[in-house]
Amino acid sequence: MQPTTQAGKLASTVTWEVHAGQVDLATAIIARFVPLAREEPGMDLLTVQQDNADPAKFLFYEIYADAAAFEAHQQTPHFRHMILEQAIPLLKHRERRMYTTL
Repeated sequence: MQPTTQAGKLASTVTWEVHAGQVDLATAIIARFVPLAREEPGMDLLTVQQDNADPAKFLFYEIYADAAAFEAHQQTPHFRHMILEQAIPLLKHRERRMYTTL
């Protein structure tokens, strides 16, 4: 069996901290967004976790085929509408880290 290479893929972690009283709304937006994002060409993985100790905190882990797939993701109607327009105003804090697969 030949090893497959993952080198050059782009990975992203995004953390959200939602304002008090907005957790249910943020969770509903995520639930609608994730299935659409997972269908995007170049989206190799998208998983979202909610903190057990603090349900207002979320962790997104994403792997893209390359930087172009990441850029395309950010231009999709579902990202622009659900994330930028609906979810971002609910957030107290948001942080993104980008990584390149070795």
